[in-house]
Amino acid sequence: MSKWLKVSAGGKFLLVLLIVSLGVVAVWFWRAVVRVPSAQIEDRPGAERSVSEMSKAGVSDREGAPRVPKSVLRSSLAGSWYPADPAALRGQIEGFYKKAEVEPRDDTIAVILPHAGYRYSGQTAVEGLKRIGRQYKRIIVIGPSHRVYMEDVLSVPRVTHYETPLGEIPLDVEFIGRLLQYPVFQNVPRAHTEEHSVQIEVPLLQHKQKDFKLVPIVAGQCSLDAVRRAGDILRSLVDNETLVVASSDFVHYGSPHRYVPFRENIPEQIKKLDMGAFAYIAKLDDAGFLQYKKKTGATICGSIPIAILLSMMSEGAETELVSYTTSGELMGDFSNSVSYLSAAFAGAWQNAPEIRPEKAGAELTDEDKRQLLTLARKTIRYVLGNRRLPEPSELGFEVTEAVKPPRAAFVTLKKNARLRGCIGDIYPQRPLHKSVALNAVYASLRDGRFPPVTEAELDEIEIEISALTTPRPVESANQIRIGTDGVVLNKDGHSAVFLPQVAPEQGWDLEQTLTQLSRKAGLDGEAWRDGASFLVFQAEVFGEER
Repeated sequence: MSKWLKVSAGGKFLLVLLIVSLGVVAVWFWRAVVRVPSAQIEDRPGAERSVSEMSKAGVSDREGAPRVPKSVLRSSLAGSWYPADPAALRGQIEGFYKKAEVEPRDDTIAVILPHAGYRYSGQTAVEGLKRIGRQYKRIIVIGPSHRVYMEDVLSVPRVTHYETPLGEIPLDVEFIGRLLQYPVFQNVPRAHTEEHSVQIEVPLLQHKQKDFKLVPIVAGQCSLDAVRRAGDILRSLVDNETLVVASSDFVHYGSPHRYVPFRENIPEQIKKLDMGAFAYIAKLDDAGFLQYKKKTGATICGSIPIAILLSMMSEGAETELVSYTTSGELMGDFSNSVSYLSAAFAGAWQNAPEIRPEKAGAELTDEDKRQLLTLARKTIRYVLGNRRLPEPSELGFEVTEAVKPPRAAFVTLKKNARLRGCIGDIYPQRPLHKSVALNAVYASLRDGRFPPVTEAELDEIEIEISALTTPRPVESANQIRIGTDGVVLNKDGHSAVFLPQVAPEQGWDLEQTLTQLSRKAGLDGEAWRDGASFLVFQAEVFGEER
């Protein structure tokens, strides 16, 4: 045995201590030098996680767009919301169809379906689907976002397939690519991976329809203007080979839902609320429906998808209530009840004029940038003093056309030229001015690497804003421009992001950047070389002048 291995007990202890110490130093170096420049992206509220699976097959978002690897979003609902075993799932759905006494209609062009677990709402959903009398080449499913907050934004995924226990279903990537030409439609990955309202409908559609392409849309909280804008765009793109599904449960009653407007005659009162809402649906009155929900407080989670569907409809479309029930009735307990309703719309999609694609937003002027920096500072100061987020008007901020469109932003705080906080979004989830205001607060109070900013030190802090472009796919890693492009890497359910300035700050070339990005995603350093997909974005960076 070599002499260097012959050590005493005390020497062994010192050797172990040295190894442990080196490990601690290595971990510190990784966090301080490698991870800190990008931790501002993932160690924050709302950080994105993609759950896609890649293969070598390629598809195109739309004509002229780069081909991207096949990517499959696997439904996370199997085994909880419905059976994971394919045979058991088919048997359950077939059982619903056998009980459904509904006559099909060939002129059905849209339906409203519930989105609870099949045990509760499966029968009601299938009764709505049984009204469909023919096959469709494209099915659009619009569901609400329960977990990811988006304002005046609807998200469509950049994946090529959905997978359930009944198999893979292709997405209409060309149609999705056309939607992404309009700012109201964005790609917010977590809105799809963590949302059940669209995914729950897919096995039911797979069982009912053959050889169709899916367009999944997750809707955020939208104004009537945004609702009608989305409806106009969709109406201009659909044809009579398209079925539209609005996914929604109706009134959620009980303390768990924070909605107890009455305590007597509960079943009758719940139904009265639901039927009051349906009266506006039957009239195709999108504005009246949303106003009814606001006035009554009725907890109809898919109100925005329903309103978008109503805004797409032409006069003369027939509306029919197909089925209605409640979990209170099914379970014999109305202390906590959710309503399930299916409805069908018959008619034809009218030819609508094509809507010209829009730019993502006007270029920021020097005055826009100055106002955004002032907004960030005033918002931080207001929150420190009042403990609530102010409206822009309370701060004297004028919302110009340039800052209205959805756009992601980072806010960076520096004190004595050193980082004091940095948090932001990668994917557009709200208007630019609201992204700046919200992330200014998060950077000052919620960056876990630093103590909260105090009112006393705010005057010593300099603010920098990075307004990002929308991430877009590239065909290969060779198209990534170091120093210009920020990068999102996705592979096998792993995801990681670097801002454009990370690589130059660290002195990395392209291979070094992607190696570190792979490791940040929890993958082997070489994982980026095969089967990964990439999105790139740019940043418009501006700061206060001191």
